[in-house]
Amino acid sequence: MTPTAERTLVPARSGRAVRVARGEFVRVTDLEGGQVGDLFAFVAGEKSGEHLSAAHTRTATSRLWPALGETFVTDRRRPILTLVEDTSPGHHDLLIAACDPQRYAGLGAPGHPSCAENLTAALASVGLSAPVIPQPVNVFMRVQADHDGRLDWLPAATSAGDTVTFRAELDCVVVLSACPQDLTVINGANPTDLALDVLEDLR
Repeated sequence: MTPTAERTLVPARSGRAVRVARGEFVRVTDLEGGQVGDLFAFVAGEKSGEHLSAAHTRTATSRLWPALGETFVTDRRRPILTLVEDTSPGHHDLLIAACDPQRYAGLGAPGHPSCAENLTAALASVGLSAPVIPQPVNVFMRVQADHDGRLDWLPAATSAGDTVTFRAELDCVVVLSACPQDLTVINGANPTDLALDVLEDLR
């Protein structure tokens, strides 16, 4: 097993923040399988809130979904994370916004935990805040378009122990939310824990 500099458990329906130095690696592990994680990254020391941007990344890569070896960029178009390893089926959504209180109110579940609130709480735990809720990289999330362009939301296809690993291209704060969505099928209606590892190397 790869030596781990730091492991952070992300309990189901909650979020956690970790600091990652440039050149270090951050790995998300689906501990039980079938769980989506909303991944956010903010440039360390940037009071402007510069962050990983799914929209700018789609522009840079000309892809709807990330591929191994490709780099995610910030809203200033600077590389921030590179996808370097993936043992999962490879479904990582770059289209869907983080769930938030308004989303759950619309689904008839006011007060439901959300990834937007998890992000805010996780950043606050390390003394930070964000001026906006960025669109995350939804690791392990399967969203497909049919021939009419309608989006189909499918259960995550991961198995227990599947991982996705990124290299930090800038000093950053990475936040992972173990998505609390249990009103649609994306987590199999049963959110579970994720793990967030910060690694010095991949040897």
